[in-house]
Amino acid sequence: MASQLLLIGLLVVSCSLALASDPSPLQDFCVADANNQVLVNGVVCKDPKLVQADDFLFRGLQLMGNTSNAVGSNVTQVFVAQLPGLNTFGISMARIDFAPHGINPPHTHPRATEILVVISGSIEVGFVTSNPDNRLLTKVLEMGDVFVFPQGLIHFQRNVGHGYAVAIAGLSSQNPGAITIANAVFGSNPDINGDILAKAFQVDKNIVYQIQSKF
Repeated sequence: MASQLLLIGLLVVSCSLALASDPSPLQDFCVADANNQVLVNGVVCKDPKLVQADDFLFRGLQLMGNTSNAVGSNVTQVFVAQLPGLNTFGISMARIDFAPHGINPPHTHPRATEILVVISGSIEVGFVTSNPDNRLLTKVLEMGDVFVFPQGLIHFQRNVGHGYAVAIAGLSSQNPGAITIANAVFGSNPDINGDILAKAFQVDKNIVYQIQSKF
């Protein structure tokens, strides 16, 4: 059953190609050349004569990620950095593993819509609409359920089952980016001025400093 759901997950991910937001390719492929130092909006193409089948291959998505961390989750990325053949195709994917009670904390993808399918377990998901409504839309997903997170909106996942949980996500960019809200606000380098955060969150400045010390 798990293998069948993994196949469904991969099919769902493939559907996100239709939602691709990156520029359309102008040739059969443009395999990313990680060794090229030229800076462009994306990644420079490898010489097509040097392209091999391995440039389009990623192995290991069946392996569980290490969830022994503060949030109890792990994201295995299959972006252009891990799979050079994705370059210019406007699509990527990820496996998300959750320990019991683990979360994928509130974050955004500035360059991609995300579609997620639950492979095993029960996962609470949700996203918040933009100002001024800031409406929370949330649902508990079971095995085989699919949910979409609109591009740029803050969203999250939480394992609400009794064991480990797994989900597969498809994203409409080869490099969707991720901004984890807590890390960005309280763990920036250098720190955001405590007076600004204290006023923004309407708390004492010492509380801000205590939170910043954790990042």
